[in-house]
Amino acid sequence: MMKWLQDAVFYEIYPQSFYDANGDGIGDLIGIIEKLDYIKELGCNALWINPFYDSPFKDAGYDVRDYKKVAARYGTDEDAVRLFEEAHKRGIKVLIDLVPGHTSEEHEWFKESSKAEKNEYSDRYIWSDFIFNGIEGHPYIGGEAERDGVYMLNFFKCQPALNYGWLTPTEPWQKGIDDPACLATRKAMADVMRFWLEKGCDGFRVDMADSLVKEDDANKSGTCRIYRDILPGLWHDFPQAAFVSEWNNPDQAINGAGFDMDFYLNHPGNGVNSLFRDYITEGEDRSFFRADGHGDIMKFLEEYQPRYNKTMMSGYISLITCNHDTPRLTKTLTKREIELAYAFIFTMPGVPFLYYGDEIGMKYREDLPTKEGGYFRTGSRTPMQWNSGKNLGFSEADAADLYLPVDDAPDAPNVEDAMKDPDSLYHTVKDLIALRHAHKDLQANTYCEVIYAEKEKFPFIYKRGSFIMVLNPSRETMTNIIPAGFEKVYGIGDIEALPVDESDVLKVGPQSFAVFKATTEKAREAAIAWKQ
Repeated sequence: MMKWLQDAVFYEIYPQSFYDANGDGIGDLIGIIEKLDYIKELGCNALWINPFYDSPFKDAGYDVRDYKKVAARYGTDEDAVRLFEEAHKRGIKVLIDLVPGHTSEEHEWFKESSKAEKNEYSDRYIWSDFIFNGIEGHPYIGGEAERDGVYMLNFFKCQPALNYGWLTPTEPWQKGIDDPACLATRKAMADVMRFWLEKGCDGFRVDMADSLVKEDDANKSGTCRIYRDILPGLWHDFPQAAFVSEWNNPDQAINGAGFDMDFYLNHPGNGVNSLFRDYITEGEDRSFFRADGHGDIMKFLEEYQPRYNKTMMSGYISLITCNHDTPRLTKTLTKREIELAYAFIFTMPGVPFLYYGDEIGMKYREDLPTKEGGYFRTGSRTPMQWNSGKNLGFSEADAADLYLPVDDAPDAPNVEDAMKDPDSLYHTVKDLIALRHAHKDLQANTYCEVIYAEKEKFPFIYKRGSFIMVLNPSRETMTNIIPAGFEKVYGIGDIEALPVDESDVLKVGPQSFAVFKATTEKAREAAIAWKQ
């Protein structure tokens, strides 16, 4: 685990929507540079930037045409280097997106692989040996190349799967993971990572990280072997580089593959989904953070705790406020509900990620048609809202030329107004991040112990070091007990501790959250021993 991750709070930037510095209607790298001071002031000290590589943009840049070239609409390779340098001057680390499982069908590797004549790229992708031999169990395309065979897809039609091999080949055209062709793919991807690390980035967020080896086993042992082969060589030369996976299986990603972090994503029916977006699978929304949802924290904890216990000594589970693939919380949650959700995210262990615009409560736009393969995701990818001026400060371009339309609602939030309003969501986020930075016990490593959690009951109480967090997202008022000698250092809503003998009775108001810190050695000892 990289030492700098201990106090890292990431800010995710969707580059085409963040800030347009040259007035062409689309965000760019210079625009990100111009807003680095804003990110630093907010308290974020690390960035994750979605793909900025050359691409035909059929999947918003996740269809890479050239891994070693910045897309012209974002700027140049030199702009990327300057972005890394300017971020580092402000103490901000930068992770960029890596897409290792597939490329664009317009990538030069694929063009060569599609040729009838055998060449060094023929096996860079997964092809069957005959146009009428399909690839059982996987999507594939045929009839669009000189080559006699069909090729496998990794996601959309425009994204042919790179060949890292099959765990157990059963057909003559299937390669094992240690076949020279598959080793060449592995080497080529390591070379891409090395290219950008040498230019100054601090690591990678790895897209669809578990998708490399085909017909892998339940433990993803083949895919894990590939990362265990690639990552140590990079760490040897770049010892502070960090890697976060889009895997959603921390044990496999961290303990198996060797990643520093793994995202805990809201897949339908899982623990995170039950916290914020239960509407995805339920007839009614019973999300834990909805005041009227009557949710159940145990749906989260029963899944999270085993994952956390398996990885707490080797890596970090990363909770996110949202991302470019996820509906913003404003889709269903009120401002107070979102504040409580963020209070939870920023006081839990691991390394948190804040999605651009979530700090001001940008809305999820359900009325937008798909853009660059976004579909339902397009509504979370709209331009950042900086002020009340033209295009809400995102761009000087004509509205018709914008990447996506800005929110035209009269109450559309913006950064300038939010910074002036002490009661805004922006200040809640800023205060929570500052609290996390100020106290080591609230950062990534410190052990998290559940003190009180019961099925379909409130509050949820958890402890980290000398701090106790009390969270009540419901409309109920209740009482609980904590050891005496704790003072409230942060609060949302009404929670107060009333001294009674050797303990304090907590009066926990509706929709409230508080952080209590032990103020005496006796209180710290009591906290260590305490289990309600």
